[in-house]
Amino acid sequence: MMTRPTWFDTSLEGSLLEHISPADEQGYFVYHLDALKKHLAELQQQDVIKLWFAVKANPLSKIIQVLDNEGFDFDVASSGELTQVLAQGISPDRVLNTGPAKSKQQLESFVKQGVKTFVVESLNQLQWLNEVTIAQKVVTKPIVLLRVQLQWPDGEKNPLGGNSLTPFGLSVSEWQQVQVSDYPALDICGLHIFQWGNMLNNEKMYALWGQMVAPLTQLAKDLGMKLKILDLGGGLGIDYLEKGHSLSWQQIIDDLADIKAQAGVEELWLELGRFAVAECGYYVVPVVDRKVNYEQEQLVLAAGINHIIRPAITEQPFPVTLLRTSTEREQNFDLHGPLCTSMDKLGHLALPQDVEVDDSLVFGFCGAYGFTESMPFFLCHQLAAEYIFENGELIEIRAAQPASTYLA
Repeated sequence: MMTRPTWFDTSLEGSLLEHISPADEQGYFVYHLDALKKHLAELQQQDVIKLWFAVKANPLSKIIQVLDNEGFDFDVASSGELTQVLAQGISPDRVLNTGPAKSKQQLESFVKQGVKTFVVESLNQLQWLNEVTIAQKVVTKPIVLLRVQLQWPDGEKNPLGGNSLTPFGLSVSEWQQVQVSDYPALDICGLHIFQWGNMLNNEKMYALWGQMVAPLTQLAKDLGMKLKILDLGGGLGIDYLEKGHSLSWQQIIDDLADIKAQAGVEELWLELGRFAVAECGYYVVPVVDRKVNYEQEQLVLAAGINHIIRPAITEQPFPVTLLRTSTEREQNFDLHGPLCTSMDKLGHLALPQDVEVDDSLVFGFCGAYGFTESMPFFLCHQLAAEYIFENGELIEIRAAQPASTYLA
């Protein structure tokens, strides 16, 4: 008989098996809020770092509310994310504005709404924020972190750029044009550095963090800045490929305590996305067809990268299991979605040999970069429903929506 993978919380199993809804026959998301609360509480059992939630990972209202209750503040990278966070009753004092494309109009809007903490990514943004703050006669100076883009000899390419040239921040030499005293309306007191993603090795992360201390502390001196805050972004990874490479949170805390001491800063910040919420989420989707092509078994699913695009972007699949139990041995299948592109492949993954049409598959680690990262409009498929699982009950938060709701 098949055994459940460690990422699958079997307390969900009964509710998923009982869930029958024609509206969800093209796939739906489920977020286990009880498991999320437990995980977040464990992350907060330390006093080394301040934790922010990167809203881009999952902006669902119920997810934000849980993070709020567990003491996280919120990193927003767009006006839409700010609106969603404020709609949950969260004070703008607890918002950090990130993202490379801040126009003067957006900065003005954020300041008007009470946001007081900004990551600035260009000389233009720095000047605009100074002007906006003066024009609005803001009493308390906004806290400003300058985003720095470094290069390392042992860097690597990944979705946040690694060693590649990106629009995120500026080089040390570009920032050296700035003197803090030239921006009297701003409290420029921090530096932000974040250019790698889904890191899975504690030693490598510590080595990268360690290499940053000297150039960043020197930059602060060059700018006439008292470096109070160092924001290391996120990048903490999830072992999607199930190779036993999970990070040790306690080791991360120990390493960051050392980095904090080396940098001599008052506050060290992390903006967690997938590491905070990925493990609480699941995506359930039916099998539409099974066939063999050139001796390779293929399963075609009701939805694919139109709902979970990450495999096409990273070439790393979400792990999968068959929802029902099976006594059959496992074999590898190519899993494809319904889109008219070969990119719509969710992986080459092991499932029981008797998987068949109308069975449902469950993908794991879908609490981050699922619903809002994907491409649901291609081929006019429906938008997936989103559910929460709390206190043993499956509750619909967003119903599935047909293409007629968004087509003009």
